[in-house]
Amino acid sequence: MSAALYWAAWAWVEGRWQADVLLSVGADGHWQDIRVGQAQPADAMRLSGPVLPSLVDTHSHAFQRAFAGLAERREAGDDDFWSWRDRMYGLALKLSPAQLRAVAAQLYQELLAGGYTQVCEFHYLQHAPDGRAYSDELAMSWALADAAAEVGIGLTLLPVLYARSGFGQPGLREDQRRFKTDAAWVWAASQRINAARRPLLNAGVALHSLRAANADDIQALQALVGEADIPIHIHISEQQQEVRDCLAATGQRPMQWLCSQFKPDARWHLVHATHSTRDEIAQVAASGASVVICPGTEGNLGDGLIDLPGWLAAEVPISIGSDSHVTRNWVEELRWLEYGQRLGLQQRNVAAAPGRQPSTAARLFEAARQGSAAPAGFKQWGLLPGARADFLVLDTAASGLAGLPPASLLDGLLFASQGQVLREVYVAGHLRLQPGGAFGQAAQDEVRARFVAVMEALV
Repeated sequence: MSAALYWAAWAWVEGRWQADVLLSVGADGHWQDIRVGQAQPADAMRLSGPVLPSLVDTHSHAFQRAFAGLAERREAGDDDFWSWRDRMYGLALKLSPAQLRAVAAQLYQELLAGGYTQVCEFHYLQHAPDGRAYSDELAMSWALADAAAEVGIGLTLLPVLYARSGFGQPGLREDQRRFKTDAAWVWAASQRINAARRPLLNAGVALHSLRAANADDIQALQALVGEADIPIHIHISEQQQEVRDCLAATGQRPMQWLCSQFKPDARWHLVHATHSTRDEIAQVAASGASVVICPGTEGNLGDGLIDLPGWLAAEVPISIGSDSHVTRNWVEELRWLEYGQRLGLQQRNVAAAPGRQPSTAARLFEAARQGSAAPAGFKQWGLLPGARADFLVLDTAASGLAGLPPASLLDGLLFASQGQVLREVYVAGHLRLQPGGAFGQAAQDEVRARFVAVMEALV
């Protein structure tokens, strides 16, 4: 890495647009200094548009990118999350490490173009199609890491504990055979990934869900992790059936049981948390855990609407994930997050905070920006000294942004833009993608060609 100096006429600093911003990147790829109200120095590169922090995609199943668009038909009967899941398993049983790398590279390239520069990979597709371990048990993990390195996105790998098919079940279904792990396997995988010390790669751990890991599994993983400062992710309360099953098995709702039995802390990140009570929100808030919301996938699967006003009022950290990748940019995720609330409550500007933050876009973006760090195992995220120097350059001539005053750019971005709105995407202070531009186009075309070849072989 080498130091770099940038200057922007406008940049999103300390939760608002500020003028004449000098951005200094250290040799380690992190922000060394950020100053507002500065004239452009002769040795600073002038950025071609307003500068916005990127976001972390805090929940991804990369292999499901190959399933996007293939489950939007209903020939008979009802269709819900569970029927979708059964069809998705058919894809999961086919992918080789080389095919996973090709799918993930296409996905990660699309996520960069969508304004994400780090992705948290909730990774449970571990073993060979017959369920046996690869000669290198982390073959599928390295496929994801290689894909991320190829396109230049940061990656937090989260090997998943997946031990049973549901509450009260002794093990996994036959079509879940590639997922089987225990606490020792997950902890060893996380340690090995971190020990590799690859650039822009780190690891935490994950539990698939309360239904897929019994109490002994969870306690065993907690004991292994101990006080290690790594992220811990878990799916929770995504479906009403999951809530009913948890009540029948434990006498408590999922988040109640998690908080009372396993005492989560600020290292824990609860994915979906769609179905909650006010008491559960209060319990999670007291624990310090955060919530990962995936509006595009939750809408696609018919999961339901999260209690966004409740989580915001309780000041629980939130972040955004693309999950099954039917959507792959954070603008659309945040837009759907707000529009879902408007449809459900028949109100406008639900996320706004009059007197404190009247802009819905600003409140949602700042919440997601602040919530981006911890799920990826970072201390901070954004245009802040010490944070990694990741940022986006907006195209003010793009649809929805043209003619807007600087103070309204974020509002236009979230609620009026269509199509490509980014000029450039930077990771660790260096240009990684130029959507619609010439930079890296040949490499992007090669990634896409490999993805198309895999899709033709799979489908």
